[in-house]
Order: sequence, then C-alpha cells, then structure tokens
Amino acid sequence: MRVGLLFQALLLFLLTFINSTYSDNFGFSYSGFLRSNLSLNGGAEIIQSGALQLTNNSLQVIGHAFYPQPLRFKNTSAGNVPSFSTHFVFAITSPVYQPASGLTFVISPATQFPEAMYAQYLGLFNRTSNGDPQNHVFAVEFDTVQNVEFEDKNGQHVGIDLNSLTSNVSEFSAYYTVEGHSTIRHALNLTSEEPIQAWIDYDGAEKLLNVTLSPSGTVGRTGRPLISFKVDLSEILQEFMYVGFSSSTGSIWSSCHYILGWSFKMNDRAQDLDLSLLPSYPKTSKSSRRLSMGSKFAISMAVVMFVVATISVTIYLIHRRRRNEEVIEDWELEYGPHRFSYKELSMATKGFGDGELIGSGGFSKVYKGVLQASGLQVAVKRLAHESDQRLRDFLTEISSIGKLRHRNLVQLHGWCKKLGELLIVYDYMPHGSLDKHLFNENGLILRWEQRYNILKGVASVLLYLHEQWDQVVIHRDVKASNILLDTDMNGRLGDFGLAKLYEHGANTQTTRVVGTLGYMAPELARTGRATTESDVFSYGAVLLEVACGRKPIEAQGSHQTFLLVDWVWKCFKKGRILDVCDPRLGGCYVVEEMIMVLKLGLLCSHPLHSYRPSMRQVFQYLGGDTPFPDPSPNDMVVSTKEIDDDYFYSHVFSHDEFSTSSSACTEIPLSGGR
Repeated sequence: MRVGLLFQALLLFLLTFINSTYSDNFGFSYSGFLRSNLSLNGGAEIIQSGALQLTNNSLQVIGHAFYPQPLRFKNTSAGNVPSFSTHFVFAITSPVYQPASGLTFVISPATQFPEAMYAQYLGLFNRTSNGDPQNHVFAVEFDTVQNVEFEDKNGQHVGIDLNSLTSNVSEFSAYYTVEGHSTIRHALNLTSEEPIQAWIDYDGAEKLLNVTLSPSGTVGRTGRPLISFKVDLSEILQEFMYVGFSSSTGSIWSSCHYILGWSFKMNDRAQDLDLSLLPSYPKTSKSSRRLSMGSKFAISMAVVMFVVATISVTIYLIHRRRRNEEVIEDWELEYGPHRFSYKELSMATKGFGDGELIGSGGFSKVYKGVLQASGLQVAVKRLAHESDQRLRDFLTEISSIGKLRHRNLVQLHGWCKKLGELLIVYDYMPHGSLDKHLFNENGLILRWEQRYNILKGVASVLLYLHEQWDQVVIHRDVKASNILLDTDMNGRLGDFGLAKLYEHGANTQTTRVVGTLGYMAPELARTGRATTESDVFSYGAVLLEVACGRKPIEAQGSHQTFLLVDWVWKCFKKGRILDVCDPRLGGCYVVEEMIMVLKLGLLCSHPLHSYRPSMRQVFQYLGGDTPFPDPSPNDMVVSTKEIDDDYFYSHVFSHDEFSTSSSACTEIPLSGGR
C-alpha cells in the first residue's frame, strides 16, 4: 500500500514538473548557480562563488551550459513560435589586451555539439556545418573578435545568427539612454571585465526580435533596443528546444566568459535580476594587464637600440619574410571555401611525409592528412607553382569545385598558397581511384553491380555539370584515375584543374588542347574547342574501361598500340561483343546491362560529336528511365552515313602512329596493360 502511494506521489510530481516545463508561461530565474542543475559540458563549470564560468583562460576551449529540460517553442496547430524573453548578466575577462572570441545565447535542438570548433566558431558549428539549414540553431552573439570570414563589422559587436555565424543583422556593441528629449548612444566595451546586462525579447505575434544592452551600473532597461529585427523564428526553431549559452577560446588568445545571473520566460517578460544578489567573479589585476611607465620606457629604449643595432640586416629579413609568408591576395577573397595555413596542413600530413603519400602525378603529389582542429580526414594535393599556367589551373579548380555541390563530386574543403607551392584540400577517399581497382592485379576486384553504380554516379554528376548548375562546366579530363571511390564505393569525380566554365547558351572559346591521350575527342586536335560532347567522348572511354578492364590505349611492342574502342567495335561487328568483358568478373554480370554499357561506350566514342548522346540521355539509359535504342552494327553504320569503317578507325584517335595489333577479337592478349 505504501509502495503504491509512493509511486502515485512520484508520478504526480513528474506530471507536475513536465506540465510546468512545457506550459505556455513557463519560466525560471537564477541569481547565481550554486544549486542549479544546468547541463554543462566542455570547459563550463560552476565556480565557488556561484558564477557560471563557460571558459577559463586555457586555449582552444569550448564551453556549453543549458537549462536541463527542453522547452516547447511551438504549441499551436499553426506551428508559430510564441513570445519569449530572457535577461542575463555576463562578464568577459582576459589576461591580455587581445581577448578570445565572445559568447552566445543559444536556442538549439541539443545541448552538445560534438563536431563544433573553437575560436571564431564559438563552439556551435564547424567549417562544413556553418550555414546548414538543418542546424535549427538561433543565437545572439556577443563577439569580441572581428572575423572577416563571417563579415563581422568590428571586434566589439552583437549579432543575430540563424543557422550560421554570418549574422543576419549586427551592430557595434552599445546602449542607449534618454536624456531630456534626446536618445543618446553610448559605446559599450564587452571586454571591460565589468558585468553587462542583456535582454533578448521575441514578440511571436509581431515576429519582432529586440536585443538590449546596459552596463551593470544601470538598473533595468534604458533607452531603446540596440537591435530590432523582424524575423519569423518558426522556420528555425523546432517544437522542443534547449536554451543556454556557448563560448570558446582561440589558438592564441584566451578569455574567461562568465554568466552571473539568468532569467527566462515564455509568453511574458523575463523577471529582471537583482544585481545586488549576483555572485562575484575573479577579475584580472590591472598590474598584470598594464605596464608601468618605467617598464614602457625601458622596453621602448631596448626596441630602439635593437633597431639601430640591426638596421643593416633588416632589409634582408623583410625580403626573406615576404618570400616565405603566406600572402593573402585579392582573388582569394572571391574563390572557394576556407583558406588553410601552411602550418596546419603540414601538421595534418606529418610534414608531408612519405608515409602519408597516397598518389602522385606529373605536376602534383597527394597526401593523406587529419585536420587537428576537427579530426576530419582529408586529401591534400600539393602542386608546384612553377608557372603562371599552373596558377591559373589552381584558380580554376578552386573556383569550380568550391561552388559546386553534388553527391558524386569530391568535396573541396579549402586551399593554401605559399612560396612556390599550391595546396588543395579535399575529402579523403579511402578506396582511392577507380583505375587502381580496374588494372591492379592485387587490388580489390569490383563486382559488376559496383561498377554499374559507379558509372551511373559519374553520369549523374556530368549531367549536373553540363545542364543543371548555374553555368556550364566542362571537366576536360574525365578518366578512371580522376574518379575516386568513397567509403561506400560510390564514384566521385575530382581534379577540376582543367575545367572550363561558360554561360548556358554561349559558345565555348578556342583554347589550348589539354586532356589525357585515349580520352580526348578527335575534334579537339582540329578545333581546340572543348565542349560537353568532348566530355561525353571521355566518358565513353570510361564506360569501355569499366566493362572490359582494359585501358583505352596500351602499348604492344615498339610499333603497335592496342586501341580499346577499336577492339570493342570489331567484336561488336562480328556479333561477339561479350568477348571483351573483363575476365576478372568471372562471368558474373547482368548480360543486358553489360551489352548496353559496351554499345553506349561506342556511341559516346563516335568520331563526329553531333552523333554522340548527351549526358542526360546517357543517364536516362543507365537509370532505365528511357529505353536504350540498342543499335546493331548496321544501324550505326547507317547513322554515320558517309563515314566508312576506315574513317571511324582513323578518327577515333587522330594520331597516325597508332595501329591495331589484330583484327580478331580473341587474338588480343587480355593481360596487356594490367
């Protein structure tokens, strides 16, 4: 009986607590936090005086503190966010004049941010998540560092952040007072080490957000709000959300961020805090922050003497520094995502050690790395900047990939430029490039379903580049070695160093002939003009590679060269097209798919660009959305009209020195080029 009564009492208590937490006018108030049950993580802790310390003076620290229960922010059938209000008092101290980043009041779906970064990311986001509409994070930042990356106005500002640290609206930190009939604006130093009051009020009916600041010496709100911003938070907030604070320190500068008191209220004005009841907190002594006049004089004299004594080598040092520093040029503000420091990438790749080398080409080497700040695995391509042309290729790759978004593209994370080196940072692809699996006897043998899925993925991204992005992007170097495989063995197209962009409907301009032998369309040798059709030709070579397990061109003796497209064409004419299938498949493939891939490869490899299918057609064929026309050899001859077999053979690759090694399908050795 007693157990039953106890259970009922406990149930009644829980129901009462839940109802109070989720009620329309729920609120709370803390004048100090000694007996609070806040959810703390990272560097956050309650110090002996009862103040909430989000970060200490350590470097690279993140601190979070949240009310432990989620609050209901959508309680109507329409899903509108009701009014809410909060009042808190904070203080920021720093052992040096330059503080670390500031703090934020946050409303978020969770109390922990495991992938968040410190410094300018304020413990909320990282390079990839910043700006993601799926964040569902509302924040008001009280920042003390100017970050050009986020378009900050200065180092002392207040901003409204919706899913991103690039504020929707921001103002220099200040407060207003009314003197007679005038409203006076006063600058407010967020790093003065003195307590600062903040009020954040949201009117759900008017969809108006007000942010007000005031120094601790003022009782209550004064003047008008610092920020008044019309915003519908129903697009940001979910039904249940957590309220709290986040802050961080940087790699060089540190600060202590304190919350001394906090009140919050739904559908009403938050209770104003009694400043006399708030806990104390340690301030930095003035002696440690300021130098005496005597010390300043002594240091100044020492500096002058040092300059005089070393004037003969100053010019040399300046010249040397300019050669070695990572100069940020104007174009870097326009292209692509994050700019990494050389030191950061060197540490990530263990000094570009040989043990981290995962690939190399004529002009570049690729290293595996781990970014220390985020733990993200990346690939770092290191190019020699020995010419203006390499610099132009580098800019092209940044400007192209940095703005493109597709699941079958290798994602670019950033870049670095120092001295004669250019570095590009990509997603790390654990299974390497496609050619390694097709031609390496000791490598993983790709099953047919994996190969077919890779072909569909590459077709999808080429369709995106040719037709679905803001501009037409011609890759100009589609080949198996530029198709990388992710964890799930999906194909991702990379290496945009030769890419060209132009507006839809515009004509491409004649340019130098670039590409890889065996993948280059024959018309390039005549016109030098890369088009979407020339990308289709290259993709046709990849189709045949994947199906046959052979390279487009293989040397056979000193005077003979094997042409893959020639061999497949001859076997097709003889009615023995399946003779060309990769023997490593062991006959395990879908016959209809294999035949379609081979015939489609021949269609894409047509010597006249106007007869090739578009990437939209190719993608529809592979996806089964459009029936494949399934041409016979005679159909293809008819479709090319006056083009005879000799013309086809000689124009697939416009190089006189190439000759086929045999006219019989079965006489061509299958081990060549492996």
